[in-house]
Amino acid sequence: MTQPEPPGDVVSPFVLPAPPPDRETLAGWQHYRLSRASFLPAPRLTLADYRRLGPRRKALHDLHRTATHVNLPLLETPMSAAVDRLMRFRIQNNLLKTKATTQSGLMISGGGFQGKTETVCDSAAAFEDFLRDLHQQLNPDAVAGTRDLHAPVAYVQTPVTAKPKSVCEAILDFFGAPIPRGATLPQLCRLVRASLRDHGTRVLILDDVTRLKMHREADQDALDLMRGLMSMNVTLILVGVGIRKSGLLTGGHHDPASGQWHFPPRKGGKSYFNDEAGTQTDRRFDLIDLNPFRYDTPAGIATWAHHLAGMEDCLRLFRAEPGMLTTGDMPEYLFRRTQGVVGLLERLIEDGCAAAIDSGTEKLTVSLLDGIAIELRDVSGRDPEAGEIPEIPAPPATSPPAKRGRNTVFDDRGPASRPSAS
Repeated sequence: MTQPEPPGDVVSPFVLPAPPPDRETLAGWQHYRLSRASFLPAPRLTLADYRRLGPRRKALHDLHRTATHVNLPLLETPMSAAVDRLMRFRIQNNLLKTKATTQSGLMISGGGFQGKTETVCDSAAAFEDFLRDLHQQLNPDAVAGTRDLHAPVAYVQTPVTAKPKSVCEAILDFFGAPIPRGATLPQLCRLVRASLRDHGTRVLILDDVTRLKMHREADQDALDLMRGLMSMNVTLILVGVGIRKSGLLTGGHHDPASGQWHFPPRKGGKSYFNDEAGTQTDRRFDLIDLNPFRYDTPAGIATWAHHLAGMEDCLRLFRAEPGMLTTGDMPEYLFRRTQGVVGLLERLIEDGCAAAIDSGTEKLTVSLLDGIAIELRDVSGRDPEAGEIPEIPAPPATSPPAKRGRNTVFDDRGPASRPSAS
């Protein structure tokens, strides 16, 4: 006789989540902005409640738990909080300017899988929420007689083979603007200017900007075009891996007083937007690094442990005890496996949770994680040459089991040797 299941509200209905939105289109960005905090994690059940479920509801709850572990929320870190704070200040200051001057931009640098894109996109989406609420969802700068969609934020990935034309086309693709066949570069630039203006765009994010190689003239022209966008009343945010060593800062000088990098117009460069005010004004950028966690100071260790505690609170394992990730050797072990890179930590934890559920251990231990290699999936769109795929620390060395010695009791050692004659 089967036992009755718990009330229906113990296990919430679960539907497989939709595919991730394509943020490189206007519709995809809006879907991301509106749904970025909509995922509902699995309810917390005791092991006794779980055992009273029927087979089908157990399977659904396990699937919901797995979805919870692979969709962990974006936890704030001191490094991401600093990036968010600088972004809010820079975007807000530029938004309130009325002078016809080139607006200051931002450069967000860091290693691969350190959460740069997610941090920048989340902060930009929060700004768009604020701006839309401020203007009752309407574009305050709408062109009379048009019905252009309002797009305060545009997110564009830098093409792998970036040239001025391909950068313009990527921006136009975000808005779904038609691109005339055989259009010249000046024509594309005018279309970009019109799209940014007509859609009321105030923030333009160019991700993976370190794909530009400064020894190539076409890439130098593409960067010059990107800087020219700063004269179009938008806050330009460039995101990339290792910007300080990429060559993008070549030709600029750091102002210790303001903490900004100044870039005068490139000698011999082309003014793609034919904006005299823009070409006569230095392009100014704030540069901030999104670094990994550190484990070499008491403050760094405490910050790491605090982050692990926040992650632990999001997990749904039945035998997880308080301090599972924050006590004993676990914090140091997790740092050694991931070097403090949040993306590698998430991958290790989500794979570890899957193994814990599958094996029935229902908790994370050092021995369980030792058997899991960090494998970076879904990296086909990343450029290894630009540093977008980090080096993965080597897994713990596991010594092979000692071979059992052969039993030699019954070995025939031959006749005993006779003593030699004296």
